[in-house]
Amino acid sequence: PAFADIYSYKDEHGVVHFTNIKGLDSRYKLIRKEDTNNPGLPTVGGAPGRVFMPSQEDMQKYAHIIQTASKAYGVDASLVHAVISAESAYNPNAVSRTGAMGLMQLMPDTARRYGVQNMMDPTENIHGGVRYLRDLLDMFKGRLDLAIAAYNAGENAVIRSGLKIPPYAETRHYVPKVLGFYRTFQKTRS
Repeated sequence: PAFADIYSYKDEHGVVHFTNIKGLDSRYKLIRKEDTNNPGLPTVGGAPGRVFMPSQEDMQKYAHIIQTASKAYGVDASLVHAVISAESAYNPNAVSRTGAMGLMQLMPDTARRYGVQNMMDPTENIHGGVRYLRDLLDMFKGRLDLAIAAYNAGENAVIRSGLKIPPYAETRHYVPKVLGFYRTFQKTRS
């Protein structure tokens, strides 16, 4: 499995820079460390068992949009927060190596399917991502694990795998990560 330690620094212009390469520049500080003993649970500062959580400030910045989309499409807001935490860590400008973009890391085809014109617009991105989650939950008859796997690997990968989590290392790492975030958000919201 791949691990994603994340380093960051803010430059003199206020621009925040991220990398996964240790020692690239002395200004970078570790902000997220994946626990190699339990790859489903990212940690902060290397402390085993301390789960990486986005800041309240980051979560609050998009909470209204998430709440609106969650109500509109009947998806638990805690699940939306969990997916965003795993996908982009609340970075609205995130772009993956495969071309997924924005807070919910929508692929261009998925964005088109859900009418998202600007994938980097937080409102459009969240609404498109939540609609997709709703469709996946319906497609897999409420099976949260399969809907999350499909969000990561695509619904056809889950179907081809016989309605099981596909045998991809990334997806097998992703599902417990999102479920862990989801349980944590459910506890903090109740």
